Amino acid sequence: MDLLQDKKYVSLDTRNPIWDRIFTVAPLVVVGTKERDGYDLAPKHMATPLGFDNYFGFVCTPRHGTYQNVKKTGEFTVSFPTPDQVTTTSLSASPRTEALAKSQQIVEALPLIKAASMDAPLVKDAYLYLECELFKIIDGFGENSIITGKIKEAYVHIDYLRVSEKDEQEQLKNNPLLAYISYGRFAKIEETYNFPFPKDFKR
Repeated sequence: MDLLQDKKYVSLDTRNPIWDRIFTVAPLVVVGTKERDGYDLAPKHMATPLGFDNYFGFVCTPRHGTYQNVKKTGEFTVSFPTPDQVTTTSLSASPRTEALAKSQQIVEALPLIKAASMDAPLVKDAYLYLECELFKIIDGFGENSIITGKIKEAYVHIDYLRVSEKDEQEQLKNNPLLAYISYGRFAKIEETYNFPFPKDFKR
């Protein structure tokens, strides 16, 4: 095996965070929480299923309201927006002002619905909803933490439901997915291919 010394590659300085120097693909979700007398929404791209069971997690910092809200209430929602909802997703990151709380701004400006099993908001017309109870918070990733939840309820738009009789390529072409290209770009995924798994591969 050859040593990595190809001149086409540049060494990144790991004394600083590397993620702003490269492109990576991630989901883009909106996390909803109860905040005092209102609600809070926060877009997250460092978010993922945790294993193959019904657990979900995302990165947050104790400095943000989302972290404190989940710690206090023990629950959160996750909305998976469609590509047509990029503006709504972006607006959910609106900063607070002294005159008006973020929760008031969001509730008044964005199309929301209430979760079925908890007092927390969802983004209306997203294609997938998760309602999660807090599993554990893992601190210590620099100034960041991983918030994990067990999925209590899940709802998917019928057009995005995987059904064996449907052609998956055609289904995704007609109902594309939203991806975040870190940092600061997004993509509409509508062309996909079968992955070439090895023969007899099992997860």
